[in-house]
Amino acid sequence: MSLVLKAIEISRSRRFGSLFSRRVNRPLDGKPDRLRSTTVPYTTVPARPFAVAARFFATILLVSVVVFVSAAAASDTPPLQMPMQMPMQTPKLFVELPDYCPTPDGMAVDAEGNLVVACPNYADQTKPACVVKIDKEGNVKKWFDVPVLADTGLACPMGIAFGPAGELYICDNQGWKGTPEGQFKGRLLECRVEGMGEEAKVTCRTIAEGLEHPNGVRFHLGKLYVTNSLMSRENDPSGLLVSGVYCFDPGTKKAIAVTNTRKDPELVWSVLTYNRDCQYGLDGIAFDKAGRMYLGNFGDGTILRAELDKSGNVLTCETWAKDLKNLRTTDGICFDENDNLYIADFSDNAIAVVRPDSRVYRIARSPDSDGANGELDQPGEPIVWNGRLYVTCFDCVTGPDKVNTKHDPPFTITTLDLPDQLDTESH
Repeated sequence: MSLVLKAIEISRSRRFGSLFSRRVNRPLDGKPDRLRSTTVPYTTVPARPFAVAARFFATILLVSVVVFVSAAAASDTPPLQMPMQMPMQTPKLFVELPDYCPTPDGMAVDAEGNLVVACPNYADQTKPACVVKIDKEGNVKKWFDVPVLADTGLACPMGIAFGPAGELYICDNQGWKGTPEGQFKGRLLECRVEGMGEEAKVTCRTIAEGLEHPNGVRFHLGKLYVTNSLMSRENDPSGLLVSGVYCFDPGTKKAIAVTNTRKDPELVWSVLTYNRDCQYGLDGIAFDKAGRMYLGNFGDGTILRAELDKSGNVLTCETWAKDLKNLRTTDGICFDENDNLYIADFSDNAIAVVRPDSRVYRIARSPDSDGANGELDQPGEPIVWNGRLYVTCFDCVTGPDKVNTKHDPPFTITTLDLPDQLDTESH
């Protein structure tokens, strides 16, 4: 409407009249050497009726053009702003895991299209830590038990990622339980496995050792990036927790021993966690299609975005997304094919998505429960698989800032729709 009014205003202006008239010089006071400029119509029709008619029809023409152009622009241009809320979903139960999987965590998809899940089993370490495979019908089979660390007699697989030859990289987070035996004993393992279950033949080697709290891992352009959620040996003057992300060469011939300080050459970035009520640092890690690295600072509920050079070094790193109303803590993270980033909000029993424009939306949240009906039960890791989002329910940690109040069966993986699917279906 404002454009139409503008058109009418223009039609009434003196400039618009020039389309139908011309400027001529006439003698001033009858003297040829003194001229004045005046406007005369192009026709012999009296000027006033002609001007009125001309302006009327020109206004109609101009308004028609403005309406046409506006309609065309509206049909071709997406809205400048997206709605600030997305429909909240009700998670659905995908599968109940066997009793030997009381604590599911990291996930990946193998070359055959199976969902692969690491189970550190912190809730009951009488059950050997293992890795299972799940097909699209929800059939669960044990793939292998993760080789234990001699010093502790335990394995603690959290984040996992496949390499190009099918090798599985595992963050063995020995320090998660906080025992003296496991402190600074975390490992990054490379496992090659033949067979399944009891018949599986496992060959493992250690890529890095001495990590305090290895958590998430991604294979990117021939390198392994690992988040180390705690670096307590690094005493920052602020008194705040330091955590970091390491970059390792998977082709190393000898295990790399780290010191968990900023002096480690493999440490490519370190951060502080400013939330003094939740001193837990970098956790989830993912890469977008452009090769940028994204990191979740768990305690602050923030997502960082880093630009890397060709050697894998961090050029810049900034806070990319933060919205404490929709995202309180950042555990595992993953991208879909449209570069939407999904985040397990561990403490708030919720799932958030960050659109490419960095806006944060909460898409699901559950009250405290046992997860038997598919409720989120302390979500630890999301993954996009077969066109849907799947989430492991860690269900192991309690505290004043956690929705979860106890560990209890069943041990579950839940599923949600992808928001872009909902957008398509609604249209």
